[in-house]
Formats: sequence, structure tokens, C-alpha cells
Amino acid sequence: MEQQHSVINDPGAWIGAHIQHEASWIYRLDAVAITELDAALTHIKRSGASIPFTRADFPLPQFSVELARILDEVENGRGFALLRGIPRERYTDAECEVIYWGIGMHLGNPVSQNARGHRLGHVRDEGKDIADPNARAYQTSLRMDFHTDLLPVDLLGLFCLRTAKSGGASKVVSALTVHNILREERPDLLEALYTPFHLDWRGEEPPGEQPWFTIPMFSQREGKVTTRICSLSYYDSAARFGEQHRPTPLQRQALETVQQIANRPEIMLSMNFQEGDMQLINMLCRFTQAASELMRDGVKTFVEVGPGNVLSGLVRRIDKGAKAISVNSLAQLDKLHEALADT
Repeated sequence: MEQQHSVINDPGAWIGAHIQHEASWIYRLDAVAITELDAALTHIKRSGASIPFTRADFPLPQFSVELARILDEVENGRGFALLRGIPRERYTDAECEVIYWGIGMHLGNPVSQNARGHRLGHVRDEGKDIADPNARAYQTSLRMDFHTDLLPVDLLGLFCLRTAKSGGASKVVSALTVHNILREERPDLLEALYTPFHLDWRGEEPPGEQPWFTIPMFSQREGKVTTRICSLSYYDSAARFGEQHRPTPLQRQALETVQQIANRPEIMLSMNFQEGDMQLINMLCRFTQAASELMRDGVKTFVEVGPGNVLSGLVRRIDKGAKAISVNSLAQLDKLHEALADT
């Protein structure tokens, strides 16, 4: 029986053509913000601190208030923002990294989303081939599918050091708008996207975890729809671990339809980066923030119930000292009782 999904009317369900030429999603840094960034950069140099430094090491007395407002818009409003006005020509690459990290510390807690442990990395063509099951799309020169970044990212940031020689536009689509269109045009495929999909970690699995994970594209809780859209190659290459991990014909049709809708010119919004621009995008998965808050409150044991163990792996990636237990069958309930008795 199909679920009844309501039309999503919140600010995050925008249409690119309606807001492409608006200035409301571009936040231009004023002279006060630039002065504070310069002062914070100087403070870092004098103190001898280096990345990873803390929020307190990079004070932004007034600009941090504006950053909090921008963060609220990204998390609870439109879902994205572009910060513009950092005078890129004034800073070296290394200084830009410090500024980017410093601003990021006022927005959240940096986490790694690759096997290299990078919390601040560079997006560049590394000459890799997407046919390599351990290559990620951003390491190639190929045009990428519309996607959310690999777990455990809640908020994605991108800083433009240099503009591309050609192309290089960043195209953004509202996953909630895609959801609305599927509801109207193909409710059968929307229902399929709420079912579990197997995805290939492509060599980026957390330590000790299986090389694939299971997660639906769309989930709903407390009236909020969250999404986890990955490039098609991640779904396809999961079959190297067994044909049972390949998308069903209906799931494959649903995945392709999502990309077809997202690529409609009237749906997408295009950002033509200038050097020094900083893009912020809500990945619509608040797991990292929630887990981090629980850890700060003293929680050390996490139990994941359901198919797969992707969240357990992410807990251990956030804090290697945390205890994560996966329960995906009735037979494992006894083990859960034993494990909890030992905590």
C-alpha cells in the first residue's frame, strides 16, 4: 500500500527559475566582517595555532552573529547560501584555508567524509576513472550527477580558490522540489525511493565496516522529509558485492527519473563562482549534529535498529571511543541485552 505524501510547501522547496536572479541567497560580507577576518587571521599567526584550531582561536565578534543567521537560513529555510566578498587576492592559498576553517568553526563541527581523514580537502581532477570502484566522482573530470555528499555530512561548505578555465558552474537543486514533482508525476517511483537502496562506499567505509551500506533516498520523520541522493555509479557498483545489492528495475527507473527531473533547466539554480566565494548547502541529514550533541551530553553508547549498520559506522567515525551496536534481526536482540549490560 502506497503512503500518502503531502505537498511540501516550506521554503526549502524552491524552483531555480523563480529565484535565479534574486540577491536574497547571496550574502555579501561588509567591511566589518572583512576587518574581523583579518584580525582573526593575524591572531592565528601570532598564536602559532594551525588547522585544526578551535572556534575560540578565530574570534569573529560581530560577523559570528551574521553567520548564525545564515546558518539558520541554510538549516531551516531555503537550504543554501553563497557568501561573497572575501578579498581572495589579498590572501595566499594557505591563508584562505585558515579563513575557511575559521568560518566553518562558527558554523559547526568539522568531520571527515573520506578514508584519508580529510576534514578540509581539495576538489580537483586527480586523473581518476569513475570505472575504478574506489574512485569518487570529484576526483575525475566528469560532470557529476546531482547528489548529496557522502555521509556523515549535515552541512557542506565549498570555498572557491580559483575559478575554472571553462565551465565550473555549481548547479543546485531542491530535493524537496524533486519530491513534489515525483508526487505529482510518478507517485509509484516516489514510493520506490522510500525503500532501502544498497550503495558502494567505494573504498571510503568506516574502519571495520562492510564496503557497502543500505539507506533509502527519501525518509520522513516528524513531518520532515530528509534525502540522501547519491550518484548513479554508487548504486550500480554496489552489485560487485553480490547481485542482491543491485537496484531493482523499478528502483533503477526511479533513480534515473530523479536525475532527469533535477536536470530540468527550470528546476536547477546555477552559481557562477567568483574567487573567494563560499557555498553552504544543507545536506538534509542531521545525524552528525544530533550524535555530536548527545556525545557532548555524555552519551557513549549508540544502538542502531534496522537493516545495515551505516549509522553505527558513522558514530565511530565521529568519536572512535563511542560504542555503537547494530541490531538488524530478532536474533541479535539477545546480544544487545548482553552488550548493554556491559556498559
